[in-house]
Amino acid sequence: MSDASSSTPTEIPDPAAPAEAKTLDQLLAEAQARLAEQNDARLRAMAEADNVRKRAQAEVQAARKFAVERMAESLLPVMDSLEAALNAAGDAPAALREGLELTLKQLNAAFQQAGLAEIAPAAGERFDPHQHQAMAAVESAAEPNTVVSLVLKGYRLHDRVVRPALLTVSKALENKEKAPTSDANPASH
Repeated sequence: MSDASSSTPTEIPDPAAPAEAKTLDQLLAEAQARLAEQNDARLRAMAEADNVRKRAQAEVQAARKFAVERMAESLLPVMDSLEAALNAAGDAPAALREGLELTLKQLNAAFQQAGLAEIAPAAGERFDPHQHQAMAAVESAAEPNTVVSLVLKGYRLHDRVVRPALLTVSKALENKEKAPTSDANPASH
């Protein structure tokens, strides 16, 4: 054998090696990109699950808070009747009157415990369309859209109006020409 064949072959750079290394770098970059996408998707899914949980908790709280609304609506006429009976029981025996007062007191305590509050504006207060309902408007020297009298008390459950207060409200006095008296009408001055 010749010396040339017995000598160790010299390392010839493999042309496929750099391409293979590049392919590995590409694969690594692609895997890292997929990992980042999956991590982002996981974080979004966790945030969405947290939002769903919070919404469900808020709905449960609202349901608990207003669960007595239907019962309260059905008891309002009972409260109205008890108050009317107590007002009409002027000459009734003391025992009957005391029984009505005690029953009314117990019903008021139950309403308070449930978060039900009266809406009973005094005369002269400003009309609030979110809590009041005008049953009639009467001419009055008072400022227009103020309460003249309370027809029927309203009730609010926490921050929700169950029944608006029924009221008589004031309107501007009319002058002889049947035009309302107001600051905009110079004939009234």
